[in-house]
Amino acid sequence: MTPSILMLNLSLGFAALSALCLSLNRHHGEIVRANPSRRRVLLLRAVGWAGIGLSLLVAGEAERWGFGPVQWIGTLTGAGLGLVLLLSYRPRLVGWAAAAALGLATTAGVLQRLA
Repeated sequence: MTPSILMLNLSLGFAALSALCLSLNRHHGEIVRANPSRRRVLLLRAVGWAGIGLSLLVAGEAERWGFGPVQWIGTLTGAGLGLVLLLSYRPRLVGWAAAAALGLATTAGVLQRLA
């Protein structure tokens, strides 16, 4: 298990779960202070599920399919725990944290490709 793959999966999972979280009216309203349009809801759901699927593919290819899904479930659980804690105490920071996680995932992906 390499640290860059672990960081890539954790940050990609956090960004994906944040997108799915923002696709719900309740969470979108408390974070952005406005109800999302139907188009935005569909876009956030598509991005969220695509991110979760991409993190599974990354884990499976990098750590082989015997251990990759185990690592994927662990990182998705950690990302979900972080998101729940952030939603509980600082919901307005979820958007910024998701953008930072996406930037971190991009950086970790580039570093993994260069290595």
